[in-house]
Amino acid sequence: MNRRCVFAVLCCLSLARVSQAAEDSAANAFSQLKSLVGDWNGTYEWTGARTGAGPISAIYRLTGSGSALVEDLIMEGTPVMMSVYHLDGANLRITHFCGAQNQPRLKAERIHLAHGTIDFGFVDVTNLRSPDAGHVHGLEMRLIDSNHITVTFLFQSGGKESRERIVLKRVERKSSEKGNGGT
Repeated sequence: MNRRCVFAVLCCLSLARVSQAAEDSAANAFSQLKSLVGDWNGTYEWTGARTGAGPISAIYRLTGSGSALVEDLIMEGTPVMMSVYHLDGANLRITHFCGAQNQPRLKAERIHLAHGTIDFGFVDVTNLRSPDAGHVHGLEMRLIDSNHITVTFLFQSGGKESRERIVLKRVERKSSEKGNGGT
């Protein structure tokens, strides 16, 4: 009986360590994402079932007393999509407000900050008009360095797959903005 109790205690301790590591990983990833605050310019390219390319810009900002990072994606001066990144206990999550007029919710499934990799998987979606309506079902984020990122949306529509790859570079602040509190 003692061996079973010891085994149970060791299992609980192991699970607690794994849970703490996951929570630390998500918190570290979110901290890294918060460093994206600012203006970004770049390009997008659709591949797969859908094709197209062009310029895109992004604005990253914090809200909720720093508890959420908002990503606004802008095409031709018009905001077309918004994602909100936030922690939910030990999980890093996103709610994506899609140009397809639905709201996929994703959760980080793989975080490897040493390689700048955060991959999000599909949890569920709100406002989906039909089961085969277009929606984001995954997101791959690559934090290349403090001034370069790649965001790839995995999109599904009518059983067909597309990828929207967005390559962004941080907009450098003008020297006149650096010293006077400008953003």
